[in-house]
Amino acid sequence: MAETWSLGEIVKAGWTEAELEWETLTESCAAALAAHDRATGHEAAAQAVQVARATFDLDDPRLGTALANHALCLADRDGDNGGRLLREATGIWRRTGSWVEKMTAPRSARSSLFHLRMELRHRETYEENWRVKWRDMADDAVRRVAGTADPAPADPERAAAALAAWQRERPAMLNDTRKLLAAVRLLLI
Repeated sequence: MAETWSLGEIVKAGWTEAELEWETLTESCAAALAAHDRATGHEAAAQAVQVARATFDLDDPRLGTALANHALCLADRDGDNGGRLLREATGIWRRTGSWVEKMTAPRSARSSLFHLRMELRHRETYEENWRVKWRDMADDAVRRVAGTADPAPADPERAAAALAAWQRERPAMLNDTRKLLAAVRLLLI
């Protein structure tokens, strides 16, 4: 199901239109590759890299994902295996620790006022628990990217699985968790 966000909602959440554009392009890339539409997937991957390079810092995992996915698409071309982009993606993913440390834990009362009070009372512990989850997610992505010596052409089954995981787990809110989760789940390696 397609999401729609007003400019006011995007700004209130602390996001930019470019961040949503990157997410949409990356999701479109995965969907096209899953449907064996390599041309559309390659175009979406290239556009996602353009948006990421113009918008994200060098420690942002979304830039790492954009580069890695584009490297897979370049592996489909004769004579271009995308190795340079994959090495750049690996370097970016390895630097994401500083980005993760700056993330803000979502504020959400689970099921009762009691849980909300506990979250407020123990905010530091709550945030650190999230940070542990985020580090684990980023570490998994680093292992996946760094463990790929030369990119092979994008695998439609892998793209379909990544897209399904993203659609199943995508947070309903625009927050830092969503940014990281998009980068991890839509990483096609």
